[in-house]
Amino acid sequence: MTPQEIKAALGAGLLSFPVTHFDAERKFHPESYRRHIEWLSGFDAPVLFAAGGTGEFFSLSPKEIPGIVAAAKEAAGKTAIVSGCGFGTEIGVELARAVEKSGADGILLLPHYLIDAPQEGLFVHVREICQSVGIGVMVYNRDNSVLAVDTLKRLCDECPNLIGFKDGTGDIGLIRQITATMGDRLTYLGGMPTAELFAEAYLGAGFTTYSSAVFNFVPRLAVEFYKALRGGHRARCEEILRDFFYPFMAIRNRRKGYAVAAIKAGVRLQGFDAGRVRPPLDDLTAQEEDMLATLIAPWKR
Repeated sequence: MTPQEIKAALGAGLLSFPVTHFDAERKFHPESYRRHIEWLSGFDAPVLFAAGGTGEFFSLSPKEIPGIVAAAKEAAGKTAIVSGCGFGTEIGVELARAVEKSGADGILLLPHYLIDAPQEGLFVHVREICQSVGIGVMVYNRDNSVLAVDTLKRLCDECPNLIGFKDGTGDIGLIRQITATMGDRLTYLGGMPTAELFAEAYLGAGFTTYSSAVFNFVPRLAVEFYKALRGGHRARCEEILRDFFYPFMAIRNRRKGYAVAAIKAGVRLQGFDAGRVRPPLDDLTAQEEDMLATLIAPWKR
C-alpha cells in the first residue's frame, strides 16, 4: 500500500493488535499465529498490527519481527498489516527497512527505549525513521515519547509518509489541540489500554477510530461496540461497558502487565495455542483465568 492508502485504511474502521504466539520454549509459533490471524481477518477490521504492544514488541528481538510480519501478511488476505517498530534510532531504522522488505503496509513507531528526550531529539528520531522507508508511518504518543504540537507539525512538513497519530496519554486537551491544528493531514487513533473505555471521549476529540485489544478474543463483541459507538447508540454502548468491559477492567487491573497477559489468556480460552507471555510479564492465575472464561462465555467462537 502507498502511505495514503494505508492512511485511508486506518481510518476506515476498527483496528486491532494480535498477540504474538509462542510455543512451550517461548519461540515464535507461526502455525498457531497464522490460524489466529486468519480468524481475525474474517471480521470487520481493515488493519491489523503485527508485533505491536499487545503483540509483546518489547520482549521480541529485532530479528524476530520481520518473520512475524511475513506470517501475518501470509494469513491476512486483504487485511492490511502494520508492523511495530521502535527501540533507538539506529535499530529503529534497521527494523523499519526490514519489515518493509517483509511486506508490511506501514509501521507504528512505538516509544524509544528507556530515556526521556527533548523535543528536538524526538523530532530527529522520528524523521530519520520516516525517511528510511517508503511505507506509511504512525507515531505513538505515550510514556517517554510525547510529541508537542509544534514538533508534530514540523514532522508532517518534512515527512510526507507520516500519516497517523496514535495517542496513549489520555490527555484530551493535548490531543484536541493536535486534531484542531493538523486536521485531516493525519489519521487519529485512540490507543489507551482497553481503548473502548475511552472511545466516546476520543470520538469527541476528533479521533475516528481506536485499536481494540479484546478484538483478539471477542471480535464479534468488539465490532458490535464499535458500530454502536459510531452509530450514536449510546444505550447499547453503556450496556456493553457494564456487561463486559468494566468486569474485564477489574481483571486487568489486578496486576501490572495484565493489559497484555489478560488478552493472551483470552486468546487461549478461544482455543488458539498462543502460549504464555514472555518475561518480564507474567500470566493470569488459574483463578483469574476462570473469571475471564466466565466473562467471555457468551461470545465463545
